[in-house]
Amino acid sequence: MPNNISRREMLRYTGAGIGLLAAGTEGLERASASESERTLAKSFPIVDTHQHLWDFRKFRPPWLKSEPKLNHSTTMADYYRAAAGLNIINAIYMEVDVALRQQLEEAEWVIDVCRKHNTPMAAGVVSCRPALPGFETYAKRFKSNPYIKGVRQVLQVPEAPRGLCVSPRFVENMNLLGELGLSFDICIRPGELSDGIQLADLCPDTRFILDHCGNAAARNPHQAQWEEDIAEFGKRKNVVCKISGVIKTVKPEWNAGKELEHIVHHCIKSFGSDRVMFGGDWPVCNNTSSLRGWVETLQWIVRDMPEEDSRKLFAGNAIKFYGLKHDNTHKG
Repeated sequence: MPNNISRREMLRYTGAGIGLLAAGTEGLERASASESERTLAKSFPIVDTHQHLWDFRKFRPPWLKSEPKLNHSTTMADYYRAAAGLNIINAIYMEVDVALRQQLEEAEWVIDVCRKHNTPMAAGVVSCRPALPGFETYAKRFKSNPYIKGVRQVLQVPEAPRGLCVSPRFVENMNLLGELGLSFDICIRPGELSDGIQLADLCPDTRFILDHCGNAAARNPHQAQWEEDIAEFGKRKNVVCKISGVIKTVKPEWNAGKELEHIVHHCIKSFGSDRVMFGGDWPVCNNTSSLRGWVETLQWIVRDMPEEDSRKLFAGNAIKFYGLKHDNTHKG
C-alpha cells in the first residue's frame, strides 16, 4: 500500500461493511438548514472524476506558492484518509498545472500508478498546452493508452488570455484529440463560457468536460448570464458537465446546500441526467470543506433525485464516459 498506509486505514477507506456516516457527520450540517431536513447519506458507489495529488517529492506546482492552505504535499495516503467510508471505487486523476517541463513526467507517473491497480486511481487527465508547438507529438503518445483518458490546460489563469481556446492552433489540436480518442477538460472563467461553447462547436468529434459547473459561484452577481450560458452549453452533445468545485465558493457561515442547490439543479437540467458527473476536487475543496462535507452536501442537494439518476451522477456516467471496466475497479 502506498505511503505506508495501514490495512486498517485501507478497510476504513473502502467502506467495507461501513455506512457512509460511520466515520462521522462532518459537513452534513452545512448541507441543510435544520435537523429535520437532513437525510442519511446513501452509500452509492462513487467515482471521483477530479482527484488532485501533488507529492512534493515528485512535483511542486508553481501556483501553490500563492495558496498557503494548499502549499504542502498531498499523497494517496492523504486521499485515503479524506475519503474514508465514502465508497469511492475509482478516482480519475486531474492534472495539477505542473511546470511545462514536468508534463510528460506527470503523465508517466499517472500511467505507472494506474498500471499497478493497487489504488483507486484508475485513469488520469494530464496537463497540456495545445497552443504550443510540440503538442501533436505529445498527445499522440497517449493514443490507445488505457490509463490516459484526456488532457487539460487551465484557462482561468492570467497566462491564458481570453480567446486562447478558439485560436487556430488550439482548435486544430482539439480536433486532433477527437481523432486520438482523448477528451479535453474546459476549466474557464465563467464570463468566458461562450468561448467554450464555440470551441465545442468547432470540434464536434471531440469530447469535452465542463469543469466545476462552468466555474459557478454561490451568490454570483452575474447569475443570469451564467444560467443562459450553461443552458446553451448543455445543448452541445459532445460536452458533459462535472459537478465539482463549487463548494469552494461557499463561506463558512453560509449554508452550503442551500447556496449551491440552484447551481447543481440547473446543470443537471441543462445537461440531462446522462451527462453529469461527480468530482471531488480534493484537496482544493479543503479551503472551505472536507471531501466528506462536499459529498454529503451534494447528496443532500439531490436527495429527491430518482435513485437511478443519483447512481449515474455519482458513478455510472463516469464509468461509461471514461470506459472504466470491472477489472480496474478498486476493491481495497
